[in-house]
Amino acid sequence: MEGMELICFNIISSVGMAKSSYVEAMRAAAAGNFDEATAKIKEGDGFYAQGHNAHSDLIEQESNGTPVVPSLLLLHAEDQMMSSETIRLMAEENIKLYKRLSEMAN
Repeated sequence: MEGMELICFNIISSVGMAKSSYVEAMRAAAAGNFDEATAKIKEGDGFYAQGHNAHSDLIEQESNGTPVVPSLLLLHAEDQMMSSETIRLMAEENIKLYKRLSEMAN
C-alpha cells in the first residue's frame, strides 16, 4: 500500500483512535472520573491531529497544483474525520453535563 491509499488509511486509523478516546472520555465522565475524561479528550486530540495533518497535506498538494483525485476511500476518510469532530463536541458537552450533575448531587 502506498500513495493516496496509505494516506487515506492513516487518516482513517488516526481519527478512529481519536473517536475511541472521545467515547472513553464520555464513559469516564459518566463514572465521575473527570480527570480521566480530560486526559482522554487530550489523547483523542493528539490522534485527531495526526489525521488532520495528513488531510492538510492533501489540501496543500492540491493548492500547489497537483490534483487529488477523489475516491471512495478518500470520501470515507473525510467522513470519519467529520464524525470524529462531532463526537468530540458531544464528549465535551457530556462531560460538562456530568460535572454539573455531580455538583448538584453534592
